[in-house]
Amino acid sequence: MYELESDERPREEGPHMPNGLAKKMSGQGYHFVGKHSATKICGYTKSSLKGGHACYKNTFYGIQSWRCIQATPAIGCNLACTFCWRIIPEEEGYSWNEINAVDGWDDPSMIVEGLISEHRKIISGYRGNKSVTPERWSESNDPAHVALSLTGEPLFYPKMNELITEFHKRGISTFLVTNGTMLNALKRLRVMPTQLYVSIQAPNEELYNRITRPKSLNASWQGLHRFLEVFSTMDTRRVFRLTLIRNLNLTDPEGYANLIKVGKPHYVELKGFVYVGGARNSKRNLSYDQMPVNDEILEFAKMVAGASGYIISDYDSNSKVALLCVDEAAAENRKIHFDK
Repeated sequence: MYELESDERPREEGPHMPNGLAKKMSGQGYHFVGKHSATKICGYTKSSLKGGHACYKNTFYGIQSWRCIQATPAIGCNLACTFCWRIIPEEEGYSWNEINAVDGWDDPSMIVEGLISEHRKIISGYRGNKSVTPERWSESNDPAHVALSLTGEPLFYPKMNELITEFHKRGISTFLVTNGTMLNALKRLRVMPTQLYVSIQAPNEELYNRITRPKSLNASWQGLHRFLEVFSTMDTRRVFRLTLIRNLNLTDPEGYANLIKVGKPHYVELKGFVYVGGARNSKRNLSYDQMPVNDEILEFAKMVAGASGYIISDYDSNSKVALLCVDEAAAENRKIHFDK
């Protein structure tokens, strides 16, 4: 980890952001790599490492959660989604322009090696834990999967093709999650991630603007539709991720179904909102009571399935996530196979 200075100027080296913000993120468990990348251990990585619950990606797709790196190659974001766990600079009193924060982009191989190295540093302390077997600890040191979904918008990073290639060369499968605003970056993708996700924040324009609080002109409801049209043509496993908030966007299943018909994902994940991290900031106007329970998510998943023609394939009660599949073939072939 980098030593943090007390002033608020962006550093010449290390995370390219105000030092107070970097210090706050470091305190939350973020490990920075270079100017604009970061990793943080997931709660399910910790749990599965100790023999406990794995995350829904293990249930749905066969990912070994204890071998997963949660990371991002671009800390900044052009949305300020109310439900997001991340720190939004403006809410903490920082004027940092996170959209145009980097004056040069780090090398893809350096990022990959740095993320693997930081992942190993993070889990090194679990070696003496009585709940961690030597076999599982050894496997965790040999990561087989990366979720590019930690914070920010990964497609800000302009060398995504090379980054995905570097992960795949090391036998690491990739789940890339984008917020549906970076259309030109999506069009530049030539090397496909193992799974390509788009976050679907709302079923209609009014809720989209209330929830996403866009910071740039390309982040719009109309832009999302254009993004989904191209997304539907991408030659990889395509996934919609819905984060559902009671009394906010847990509504209008037909609206979600219309977006599904545009984006044509193979899978749709309907996940319950979790009141953690930045989502607790009073400026977000959210509350603990807005976390839906399992029965609500399942009932809503049935309504979205009925409106879209998709089928309910699975449910993970620990993560509160329902899985819809486009057809029986997608349901039967959802476990990924990656050489590692």
